[in-house]
Amino acid sequence: MSIFLATLLAATMPSAPMTSEANDPVSIVDHAARDRGDLSEVLVLGSAHLSSLPENFDTVRFDPLLGRLVDWQPDAIAIENLDGPQCDFLRAYVHSYADTAENYCPDPTPAREALGMSAAQAHREIGELLGEGATERSASQRRRLAALFLAIGDPNSALVQWLRLPEADRIADHALTTELVQTLAKRMARLNESSLIAARLAARLGHERVYPVDDHTGDIAGHPIDEETFGTQMRQIWDNPASAERLAAYQKWQEQLEGGTLSVLEWYRSLNTEEQARLAMKSDFGAAAGSTLPGNAGRKYLAYWETRNLRMVANLRQVIGDERRVLAIVGVSHKPYYERYLRMTSDVRLVDTSVVLEID
Repeated sequence: MSIFLATLLAATMPSAPMTSEANDPVSIVDHAARDRGDLSEVLVLGSAHLSSLPENFDTVRFDPLLGRLVDWQPDAIAIENLDGPQCDFLRAYVHSYADTAENYCPDPTPAREALGMSAAQAHREIGELLGEGATERSASQRRRLAALFLAIGDPNSALVQWLRLPEADRIADHALTTELVQTLAKRMARLNESSLIAARLAARLGHERVYPVDDHTGDIAGHPIDEETFGTQMRQIWDNPASAERLAAYQKWQEQLEGGTLSVLEWYRSLNTEEQARLAMKSDFGAAAGSTLPGNAGRKYLAYWETRNLRMVANLRQVIGDERRVLAIVGVSHKPYYERYLRMTSDVRLVDTSVVLEID
């Protein structure tokens, strides 16, 4: 809408103030949920991708962060990974998603072959086993669950089962082959927020699994694109003072973290500040939205990004369900979008990350 038209419409509207909520029928639902109370609580923890840390980084330093998250007692943990069904879809439609499955999806074939099961059969058995509601499970059942989760393309939930086993029971058997055990051992050693934080936290809390909520089906938003031109234009868009400021802050924190003068808990507090959220929006997506370069690279990028986040939050809303307290661990650039879209839901209350991560 042009400024002229907006001014004209404003001049013809009644002078009495009319809030957007008053004009929104869905606000009826919002008020009903608030009046009932007991809203579902969601804590969005923005994370750097831990693969950027040196391979010899002492992961014991994550224990204070895990301790704070254990104290918050989430009922479920959502992670920035693709689930198995979407990965199968991406493989089937490789003509539209050329390298997406290869880049983001683990290979479930060894587990499916070891079990002699399809993904759907493995998924059904997981539902049956977890539907029993047992608090204690035999070592053989946990190993089978680990194999089943690998078969549906959810290795982080498989790792939760593996971590819940006593070390003496972390062995291969007829369901969990030696090859699959090696897969889990490699994942356990990875510097990755889904395995290092989410899976370990879930095991400590006695959860059976974590919940992948990422989405890459929107990668085709804004297509077709010329890859070379698009890449050149995006580099121009990202070449701005806010990007330089943000990068400098990240580099400083990483140096302090690796040097031992910054704790992991302090690092996460810094990553999750409102100031950093604003800087991320200004340097990246705001710059893309405001770009006037020919070819609309910025708008194509924004279409992909907003589509992805909308679908991620829809997946997260499914995890939240009717009354869960949910921790969502996601890359820091997603956090402002997560929180914005979650505020649009009627039955969810956001939890302040700085309070949960408060340093004594």
